[in-house]
Amino acid sequence: MSSTTTPFALLPNGSALPWSEVPAWSPEDLVTATARELSEGGRLCAWFGQSSKAGVVLVSVIAFDADASLAVARSTPVHRSYPALTLLHPQAHLFEREVWEQHQVTPEGHPWLKPVRAVAGSHPLQGEYFRVNGAQVHEVAVGPVHAGIIEPGHFRFQCEGEEVLHLEIALGYQHRGIERALRGGPHRATLAQMETIAGDSTVAHATAHTVLRAALAGVEAPLRAQWIRAIGLELERLANHTGDLGALANDVAFLPTASACGKIRGDFLNLTALICGNRFGRGLVRAGGCGYDLDAARLSTLANRLATAVRDADQAATWLWESPSVQSRFEGIGTVSSRQATEIGLVGPAARACGLVRDARFDHPTGWYRFAQAPVAVWPTGDVLARARVRALEIQRSGEFLRTQLAAGVEGPIEEPLPPPAPDALAIALVEGWRGEVCHVALTDHAGRFAGYKIVDPSFHNWMGLALALRGQAISDFPVNNKSFNLSYCGFDL
Repeated sequence: MSSTTTPFALLPNGSALPWSEVPAWSPEDLVTATARELSEGGRLCAWFGQSSKAGVVLVSVIAFDADASLAVARSTPVHRSYPALTLLHPQAHLFEREVWEQHQVTPEGHPWLKPVRAVAGSHPLQGEYFRVNGAQVHEVAVGPVHAGIIEPGHFRFQCEGEEVLHLEIALGYQHRGIERALRGGPHRATLAQMETIAGDSTVAHATAHTVLRAALAGVEAPLRAQWIRAIGLELERLANHTGDLGALANDVAFLPTASACGKIRGDFLNLTALICGNRFGRGLVRAGGCGYDLDAARLSTLANRLATAVRDADQAATWLWESPSVQSRFEGIGTVSSRQATEIGLVGPAARACGLVRDARFDHPTGWYRFAQAPVAVWPTGDVLARARVRALEIQRSGEFLRTQLAAGVEGPIEEPLPPPAPDALAIALVEGWRGEVCHVALTDHAGRFAGYKIVDPSFHNWMGLALALRGQAISDFPVNNKSFNLSYCGFDL
């Protein structure tokens, strides 16, 4: 953080403060201050608008990873426009498009202002697409309807021959309005909505929400519940990373790993089912703790099955590294530089594959990660190989983390009554999901109900990374690049 006086309030991850203590500055000063802190090592976790009777208030949330601190500030009401932060820091570009779309407040000078989602009659396909001029340039449009059981997304390639000059990605075709539905909560359906933000990240989003709820109540979950949540979160990471390695192998027609990982992913999912009765962790995390405990018999079964599954996953990954044909399809394909990753704000394995040491479990630990951590897995090359290698390393390290945790748990209750949220407050929670940083920010009204709730899935940060990875690549490399990021459509399309 800047050593000079800053217009931000500082707080640790998983904490709250009164709304009155969030500094308020003119929109111009907020943009200037945010830009300065981003230039000096901060990164943008969230930038959003909050409606008020006087106008739209901009809220800026910055993470200072080296200091393990978060900074928050707000603007005085904005009525029509403010100077765009994107001109100084590209990582703000989608945030500002979203504010413009939702609140009709214009970031003046934004280089590519168009809808993010289907909101208030807008549509992602409305408006101009970026075009590259030239006699040999042609355009390839893919989607939004795809030849598979996946969600809609439109990819528009500008190509010269087989080479991709530019890829523009348009999402938001099934906007569900989750953030809007959360207002006035927490409701009876709130936690179920959190679990369906991105189904493959059920535990991550549910954990972020419950950490935030506890912060607003001025308490924290019982230690045993924090321990069980960490187990669920790491099993979610293991299952998805294993599935991704298998899908990457399938995209380059390497069937041994593809076939093995499909089975091993199921093994990890079944371990989650062993804890809570279903394979995606629904009902495992509750606002006051956890919904399920681990008795001695299930704990022993879990540990034994885990050891086998981790060993099998490691062997399946080794086959990838020993195959020259796989290496030739992974190395140097879809490279994103460390500088680019920093500029656009990549998070999660995609960032770590570019050499960035960026992991909320390490930088902003909360819950059980204050007491136990897995080493951060980093690879320097920024290509498909790096993104695969980081996943394989995280399988090893999450497996070892779980082995030690299952061998030495903590006793106590798994759930305690949760007091109501504090009125007129703001709370922030970061959780390192398997795709990367999940960020939840809540604002409460005078009755302690949600006046606003902002969710930032890691995919929101990372889709631009996929677009950059395709520049200069053959269009036939799109599938393996796309799978190496494996981003969420629904996590983006809230």
